[in-house]
Amino acid sequence: MNRTAFHNADILIPNESIDMNKWAVIACDQYTSEPEYWDAVKNTVDVNPSSLNLILPEIYLENEDVENRINDIHENMDKYISEGIFTEYKNAMIYVERIQSNGIVRKGLIGTIDLEEYDFSKGSTSQVRATEATVIERIPPRIKVRQGASLELPHIMILIDDPNNTVIESVDKSAMTKLYDTELMQNGGSISGYLVDEAEQERIDSALSALAKPDTFNKKYNLTDSPVLLYAMGDGNHSLATAKEFYEQLKKSNPDKDFSNHPARYALAEIVNLHSDALKFEAIYRLVYDVDCNKLISGLTETLALSENESEQWVEIICKEEDKKLYIHNTSSNLSVGSLQNYLDKYINENGGKIDYIHGIENVRSLAGKHNGIAFILPDMDKSQLFPTVIKDGALPRKTFSMGHADDKRFYIEARKISE
Repeated sequence: MNRTAFHNADILIPNESIDMNKWAVIACDQYTSEPEYWDAVKNTVDVNPSSLNLILPEIYLENEDVENRINDIHENMDKYISEGIFTEYKNAMIYVERIQSNGIVRKGLIGTIDLEEYDFSKGSTSQVRATEATVIERIPPRIKVRQGASLELPHIMILIDDPNNTVIESVDKSAMTKLYDTELMQNGGSISGYLVDEAEQERIDSALSALAKPDTFNKKYNLTDSPVLLYAMGDGNHSLATAKEFYEQLKKSNPDKDFSNHPARYALAEIVNLHSDALKFEAIYRLVYDVDCNKLISGLTETLALSENESEQWVEIICKEEDKKLYIHNTSSNLSVGSLQNYLDKYINENGGKIDYIHGIENVRSLAGKHNGIAFILPDMDKSQLFPTVIKDGALPRKTFSMGHADDKRFYIEARKISE
């Protein structure tokens, strides 16, 4: 059988002595403008073993003590391994059920992605592809965390287009060993994980291989002869890109070394069905601050020909007491978010300022007032557009969509050794 880019792996799970509620922490790229969230996490964790001590929340990425934080992360990884807090499951896949904050169950499978089958560049034809533009500048700081790290912890979520539910939804957990079952902090819902046996792994591999057949793929998307896109990035785009870049750097610096079975060739990830009822695509809003608000809005209005006359693209602008929904008549992208982003990138490059990407309308409204900045509300994207758009047009503009609320993002639980 021809295997796809998704494989089983040697997966580490904290043992029964660890308080999983304190261990599991939300993805590092969430709440980047809300230090109070991370302060609350730190208070909850206290001195207990936690994935918080193994990750670098992006809110701290530009702090002066970032190098010390990274050193602490590496030391904590080695400490947790030496203290034996993990149980390692060889050649494993983990089936997970996440009860989100809204009560809906999201099902997934955790294994590794073969980075040889992944290319994040725009126009890629690899089996694993980015769905939005990768910001190259965001990779080097993340590589510093991965360099010298003995472990990786994933918040990567990758989508498969499986309308007939042949892969994940067909898993029968009744005879599986339950590895963990815990409530998640900070309104994160709850999660349980099950060890997938060998026979079920073979069924999963077969079902994924069936989705990857060129004839099936081309018929599904009304194509004639197109390279198969089986795995599309959902969350953690820059984390997977970091793993890829780190792996490529390793190969380049060791040209005579055989990397065919090196642990850095793979990245731990969760795959989820695009058609899951739990997945709701939501727009990611823009918060711009440290700018001349009047100058930015005036230039935006002129460049995009904004007006109250309706058109297909629109943006809602919130600044101080002003709140207006305006329509874009001079577009530079097929999506509203692209037209806006193109202007903001050019403006900030020429005039300075900062831009943050915020989940939730109330969050971005509140933060706009807090930072004396501008909030930009954008329309949601229909998730059925994702695979066809990436296949035909390449990656979307960065931070185009989010899969659900911030509270429902992946929490760190599983880990994997990435050094020899």
